[in-house]
Amino acid sequence: MLYGEHDQHLLQLEQQLGVSLASRGNQVSISGDKDSVATARVVLKALYERLQKGLEVGGGDVDAVVRMAQMTPDVEETEKAVESTHGDELAIITRKRRLNPRSPGQAAYIKAMQRHELVFGIGPAGTGKTYMAVAYGVSLLLSGEVERIILSRPAVEAGERLGFLPGDMKDKVDPYLRPLYDALHDMLPSDQVSSRLEHGEIEIAPLAFMRGRTLSNAFVILDEAQNTTPVQMKMFLTRLGENSRMVVTGDLSQVDLPKGQPSGLRDASETLANLDEVTFVQFSHADIVRHKLVTKIVRAYDTREKAGEAKERDFFDG
Repeated sequence: MLYGEHDQHLLQLEQQLGVSLASRGNQVSISGDKDSVATARVVLKALYERLQKGLEVGGGDVDAVVRMAQMTPDVEETEKAVESTHGDELAIITRKRRLNPRSPGQAAYIKAMQRHELVFGIGPAGTGKTYMAVAYGVSLLLSGEVERIILSRPAVEAGERLGFLPGDMKDKVDPYLRPLYDALHDMLPSDQVSSRLEHGEIEIAPLAFMRGRTLSNAFVILDEAQNTTPVQMKMFLTRLGENSRMVVTGDLSQVDLPKGQPSGLRDASETLANLDEVTFVQFSHADIVRHKLVTKIVRAYDTREKAGEAKERDFFDG
């Protein structure tokens, strides 16, 4: 179980850490430079401890532990970091799955949601910003710490021009809210999702529907927040009621607002930066937990965008 089918997990470690692994029965020898060998040893130990706790180990789990190990400065810190990939302190438990952080950014994100009433998760696609927030909200609902979950995002764009779409309002907005439905179905059985939606324990709505409301005893998520205007963001944040928590997620590299229109997410990150009660978690490329190609794609686009900005500056300087 530790080695993986046809020793696939050991092969992953060789490729990612630059070491050579040889297994004989229940023993593994590790060859390579000193630091890489030490990291591989910690990773194997962590994966074995995960199995001892009755948890599965797949390719994604191997990637997660390696990622955590590579982001910490020494062996002692590495051991503490990788513990969070299977420990109970940062585990999010729902009806269908148990989630542990799979990157340093996700670990910081879960800690922030545990400790603060308003959390901003900002960073590139594939880092689990929305998925982890939905999972944490479901865990609070199941434990009775909140009475409902409210999930919202701007529909289409900041202007929320839905009139040209066919069907009633639900038909119009559902395609834009589908990622939130998908995350919910990963956390709860389908019949529970339907029942809780019907009884109002879970509400999924476009941002425009939040105006004029006070959201009490709730876990509230605003997704794709980079596509809000500053006015919309202020409106949303001031909906926070008693015994409620908010998580705002977004990617400032994917703003779909009209050119010249400031992003409400960027504005909030500047306006609220000095409030102790508000926490900003910044995800990076190292936190991307989707297919490895996603990391390369994001980096390629960022590189081209920075090169374009540099050319534009040179043009004006000239």
